[in-house]
Amino acid sequence: MSLDLEFDDGQQAVAEAVAAFCRERCPDEEVRASAGTLPRSLWRELADLGVLALCTPQGDGGALEWVAALESLGRFVFPGPLAATAFAGQCLPDAERAAVASGEAVVSLGAPPLLAFAPVADLFIETDGTRAWLARPQGEVAAVATLGGEPWGRVGLVRDHELPEAERASVLHDVVQAAYVAAAGERLLEDAAEHARTRRQFGKPIGEFQAVAHPLADCRIALTAARSLARTAAFHWDANGWEAAAPWAGAARLSGARAGLHALRTAHQVFGALGITLEGPAFHLSRRIRQLASQPSAAAQRNVLASLQLEVHP
Repeated sequence: MSLDLEFDDGQQAVAEAVAAFCRERCPDEEVRASAGTLPRSLWRELADLGVLALCTPQGDGGALEWVAALESLGRFVFPGPLAATAFAGQCLPDAERAAVASGEAVVSLGAPPLLAFAPVADLFIETDGTRAWLARPQGEVAAVATLGGEPWGRVGLVRDHELPEAERASVLHDVVQAAYVAAAGERLLEDAAEHARTRRQFGKPIGEFQAVAHPLADCRIALTAARSLARTAAFHWDANGWEAAAPWAGAARLSGARAGLHALRTAHQVFGALGITLEGPAFHLSRRIRQLASQPSAAAQRNVLASLQLEVHP
């Protein structure tokens, strides 16, 4: 059996609505200005669209709607703990989940002492990849500077109680992160290809040189595969449950990280010095890809894939 991975009308409408919102409210200038913090008003506006409530009792849609939204959000490298929010929606108690879905509460997810979005978080979830606990900070959060454009903090956590459905939540987290990173990589690749089309050397566009064109084509293949894996994982989540989606989600996250890092290295080569300047056309994209792709837990995905055999049909 083969899968039709094209979005249906409802999912396509989600993608288009989120893309229109991002074009109006989250241009590149907003992304650059938000480095090191979280624009709370923009985060609440995204919640008002219903994105943060997807795949929860408070909202509509399932994992494929999440992926549709993330493919648009990733292209604009929309700031915020999107994957952590998807995780929280699967395991938090009703009151806390509703606060997260409405954008009133921001989640920091991870293993202390270094946590993404800790300086701006209202709720803390500690996880080791298979179990999760609702926790509270032990003392003040010490902000930590990063190159990735996310506010990170150093803090100890005190566990209040264990949360259910941590494995289920981890699967959706991986699907969301994979879709976001692959979409950000596609945006970066398209910008690099446009630069290669217009930048001239030796009397012709640099995109006509095989040393430029072939790596860009390789990146396109890898990113398309990563996007397809994220959509496949989401399909299995919606159709067959999170257990069926787990190996596909692990494959999608690993594939998305690899393809995203390959795209940023290639794009930086194409852009040259422009690719590594703070004010240049690529850095606000590539730093976000690198930060997300470099986050730990790859071992968990590899373990899932090692224990299962994916049946792939052309």
